Amino acid sequence: MKTIDKIPTSKIQRASKLVSTGAKVGVNYLKYYGDKLTKTEDVARSRLNENNAEDIYDSLKQLKGSALKVAQMLSMEKSIMPQAYVEKFSLAQFSVPPLSPPLVIKTFKSYFGKPPNELYDSFNTTSVNAASIGQVHIAEKNGKKLAVKIQYPGVAESISSDLALVKPIAMKMFNIKGTDSDKYFKEVEGKLIEETNYILEMQQSKEIAAACAHIPNLLFPQYYEDLSSERIITMDYMEGEHLSEFTARNTNQKIANKLGQALWDFYMFQIHVLKKVHADPHPGNFLVNEDHNLVALDFGCMKVIPDDFYVPYFELATPENIRDESTFISKLYQLEILREDDTEEEVQFFSEMFHELLSLFTQPFHTETFDFSDADFFGKIAELGQRYSKSTELRKMNGNRGSKHFIYMNRTFFGLYNLMFDLKAKDLKINNYKTL
Repeated sequence: MKTIDKIPTSKIQRASKLVSTGAKVGVNYLKYYGDKLTKTEDVARSRLNENNAEDIYDSLKQLKGSALKVAQMLSMEKSIMPQAYVEKFSLAQFSVPPLSPPLVIKTFKSYFGKPPNELYDSFNTTSVNAASIGQVHIAEKNGKKLAVKIQYPGVAESISSDLALVKPIAMKMFNIKGTDSDKYFKEVEGKLIEETNYILEMQQSKEIAAACAHIPNLLFPQYYEDLSSERIITMDYMEGEHLSEFTARNTNQKIANKLGQALWDFYMFQIHVLKKVHADPHPGNFLVNEDHNLVALDFGCMKVIPDDFYVPYFELATPENIRDESTFISKLYQLEILREDDTEEEVQFFSEMFHELLSLFTQPFHTETFDFSDADFFGKIAELGQRYSKSTELRKMNGNRGSKHFIYMNRTFFGLYNLMFDLKAKDLKINNYKTL
């Protein structure tokens, strides 16, 4: 894979890159209007999406950082994003051009004050995994194989300016309006800032590993503080293949169920017991080792779940509360899905919309066991998402809905559901975490 010798770090450099990308997108729209004269709307639109997805991703992968992280987040929105974007942006999870070896050594030295060969017995300057915020290298010390994650230069310093550049695109895409919309962007900005603090990530990683050590078939690496800093993390190198690679070839239902139960128990224990959750459940953060155990990595993005959100959020997961109109409406107000300044039309529309969404999406919590290989269940979720994403009625209304805590909680559940469906896990015990 081609390497990168330089990353734009100044506001002007990064803004210029996005402006040039905007110009390419403009050209793609001109092609689209021309295509509509000779091709069907579906063919023309498909080509537009493919061209835009490629041009936008090519730009973001050179910028890296929070701009690329937003693309990674969007790739998980399979029910609302066109497939071309999902396929391209999903590469941001674990397959982007890495820094070149000379830039790796220069970056490492600037972070640690000394080159890697003075800290490790051996250090491979060629990355084995490059993502949105950092890349991983293999090292050895005292006979132990290590993984060393190095943050890209300029990432932490450019978060606010990057988000300011992508904010108009996100607001249009998700139909966010109103003066209080900043709370959502502040939530994302805060989490991205946390993700660039590797001292915090190492602390969170050790806490979660200790708290979840009792969960069967789940493993974590050991972390080394003396070989880590605010921009570098050293941990055990964990052997295994990415979860997406494993699911693509696996045909053993028993193994799928074993991994699925471990993954589900891991998330339910965090959410319901720790009230703090690994809010970045994409395939690049999980490995499957040769014994078919699940390895959990990368705890930079952790979401604390406050009680005043947790309680109504899960009260809306019970069938009786969904069926009881007054209770249901009350919980929608508590969760800021309905607002005091809503019109009657908005109250009716969003009440009906979320009743339909929650009646479907919470089905796994209505039974003791659930079949996550059920294509019909996931097909209905996708169809519902597509229907509302195309709703002209919804576009006329303020899409600024829900507590800021929804951003990472919904991201967690959408990501978890997608991973469970990829595994095709069956007959999972939903409340197994209670008896572990």
